[in-house]
Amino acid sequence: MSESKKCSCGCGSAPGKLREYRTGTRPMTLADLPVGTTATILRVLPEWRGRRKFADVGLIPGVELLMEAHAPFGGLLRIRVMDTSMALHRDDAVCIMMKEKDAAR
Repeated sequence: MSESKKCSCGCGSAPGKLREYRTGTRPMTLADLPVGTTATILRVLPEWRGRRKFADVGLIPGVELLMEAHAPFGGLLRIRVMDTSMALHRDDAVCIMMKEKDAAR
C-alpha cells in the first residue's frame, strides 16, 4: 500500500515533478526581463536564427535596452534600443543573455 506523498514545501505538487526557481545559476534572458527594467546585452547565442538580422538594428553585446511592455498572452515583447522602440518575439528573446542594470547607479 503506497502512501501518497506531498512536496515538503507545501506547494501540493507530486514528488518527481520539477519546478524551476530563479537561484542565480541560470543567466537572465531578454524574455525574463521585467517591464520597466534597463539591462545590457551580454551575448547572443550562436544558434539564434535571427542573429544577423537583429544585429543590423542594434541588438549586439554591450548595448543597453529598456523593456517597455509584454504582450498580454506572452507572444511579443516591446523593447527600446537607443531611440527606437521595436517588437521582438519571446522565442527569439530567450536567445539573448542579459545583465540587469544595478539599482544603485
